[in-house]
Amino acid sequence: MEYLFVKYLHVVSSTLLFGTGIGSAFYLLATTLSRDVRAVAVVARMVVRADWIFTATTAVLQPLTGFWLVHRLQLPLSTPWLKASIVCYVLAIACWLPVVWLQMRLRDFAAEAARESTALPPRYWQLFRWWVVLGVPAFFLFLALFWLMIAKPALGA
Repeated sequence: MEYLFVKYLHVVSSTLLFGTGIGSAFYLLATTLSRDVRAVAVVARMVVRADWIFTATTAVLQPLTGFWLVHRLQLPLSTPWLKASIVCYVLAIACWLPVVWLQMRLRDFAAEAARESTALPPRYWQLFRWWVVLGVPAFFLFLALFWLMIAKPALGA
């Protein structure tokens, strides 16, 4: 029963991590491209909140539950699909950490522009490009993680 509960937590937290990430990214991208400064300010504020509430907590929960499951199943960390999963996760989180900082800056620039009734400043657009550049590989890394967790391929064995 304990194993099933931890596995359930692992699956649900991965779903929340990916779902919150893709949902937040879609709304911030679509709203930013609309150039509606007031809407961007509101959405950016909500995206930052969602990142702290859902993404940060599940980003911590994933390796904790994952390593517990690996230990419980007595899987060696050298198992090819597991090793690839760990690499993908580390790379995805390495993309996500700067994205959190970028989103906080985007939120602040959008809030200031909304208060002053001005357009989003050039610095917003520079940071936004970096947000996209880091978000795209993170998205594909998380897709790879889902595939690795489900397929558990031999990977060159």
